[in-house]
Amino acid sequence: MARIVVIGAGMGAMAAAARLAVAGHRVTVFERGGTYGGAVRRFERDGFGFDTGPGLLHLPAVYRDLFVKTGKEPLEDLVELTQVDPASRHVFADGTRVDLPNASRAGTVSALDAALGAGAGERWGDFLVRAREAWDRTRRPLLEEPQAGDTSPLAREPYPALKAGLLRRPTTTLAQVGARELRDPRLVALLDAYAWAYGFDPAVAPASAAVLPYMEQTFGSWYVSGGIRALADAVYERCRKRRVEFVLDTPVTSVVEKDGRAAGVELAGGEIVAADHVVAGAPVPALHAERVVAREHQDEGPAYRTDVPGRVTVCLALRGAREAGAAHRTVVHAAGGRPTVTVLRPDDPALRPDGDHESATLSATVRPHPRDDWAEFARSMVTAAEAAVPGLRERLLWQEVRTPEDTLRETGAAGVPGPALAGGRGRYLPAANRSPLPGLYVAGGWSHPGGGLAHAGMSGALVAGLIVEGDDFRGSR
Repeated sequence: MARIVVIGAGMGAMAAAARLAVAGHRVTVFERGGTYGGAVRRFERDGFGFDTGPGLLHLPAVYRDLFVKTGKEPLEDLVELTQVDPASRHVFADGTRVDLPNASRAGTVSALDAALGAGAGERWGDFLVRAREAWDRTRRPLLEEPQAGDTSPLAREPYPALKAGLLRRPTTTLAQVGARELRDPRLVALLDAYAWAYGFDPAVAPASAAVLPYMEQTFGSWYVSGGIRALADAVYERCRKRRVEFVLDTPVTSVVEKDGRAAGVELAGGEIVAADHVVAGAPVPALHAERVVAREHQDEGPAYRTDVPGRVTVCLALRGAREAGAAHRTVVHAAGGRPTVTVLRPDDPALRPDGDHESATLSATVRPHPRDDWAEFARSMVTAAEAAVPGLRERLLWQEVRTPEDTLRETGAAGVPGPALAGGRGRYLPAANRSPLPGLYVAGGWSHPGGGLAHAGMSGALVAGLIVEGDDFRGSR
């Protein structure tokens, strides 16, 4: 039985902790804040509840696997999962609206043809075929296997080149994919929205970001009753049942080294806690950065980048019941200088004081630079959301604005990491789970395979496999 210290109680860190405890190790989690879940938070006031992190779950199989491998109770016995249908409603700059079904390729093609004109659905369908090629080429090395020591194969663009006569024109960015293959500005906006939702600027993101809409439209979008925070609660309780010890409000200041390997951690008060292995679930730069950020990709800079976009979230308490036919998720695309805004309106009694009220959550991606006009930015988000919520201004009781500064205070990083992507000369590959310092591992959104609920859960599985199986570990099967 090894002594394992986990730094941070984010979703990836807890996923690793539960798996390691089941393997017979003694696991202690030190969390700088007063709660668990990392960016998976909830804001509550006056009987209203809001997810201030992710609002939907993709690839729920990741957490189903976690609960199967760590106990007798499966995930669905602990939380209620519901497929969101339609998966999303889109309101484009010209006023066009379209509802996209959940995990139905044929339904999506038909909906786009009906809303945008004949041929629009076919172009989107053809694009998804090429996106699937990129997915098939990168799924295992990007999601299911430990990051290879030689990442150069993943630095090359896996998205297939578009045929043009006898020639193939290389497609290196997602914006080029939209311009060359989709053409209709509304289809381009649809593609761009998937990228921005994960914090990627289509103008510079590699073409392989096409896997993001492919993933959502193929495997579906799911809602956790009570909000995504209920999933964090379930993972935390699973850890506790496996006798993982949590020590909250206790920052870790450094990793202790001895004989060339990680031998424990030092706490803010100066106490040294010995360990055989250390798992850093905290944002990589906040701890032992000089070692974990050692790998560089040619002239593209370190594996961890400080230019990661952040999120602004506006929680709206509304009077009046949710109208019939309201969509759970509406994406109001950018127009007239307003940002693209995602509006989540879950029909969930747990998130409202009674049936005569409704909670809605708005979110938008912001570029990583300081700003002092958050109130004005929030107003522009509310203006956009009026296209999704009838009578929004008249129904508004109060609002709560949360900015990247809140994310920084709660998690130690202002940005929200996106999933790993191939291409882009390797610039979109996060830090490996096994750090250059023996005995130190990295889990969570800032490490392989990147950010997002599903990816964080995968990182926990990979770290646990590396510790339990060592050099024999080849990834999930």
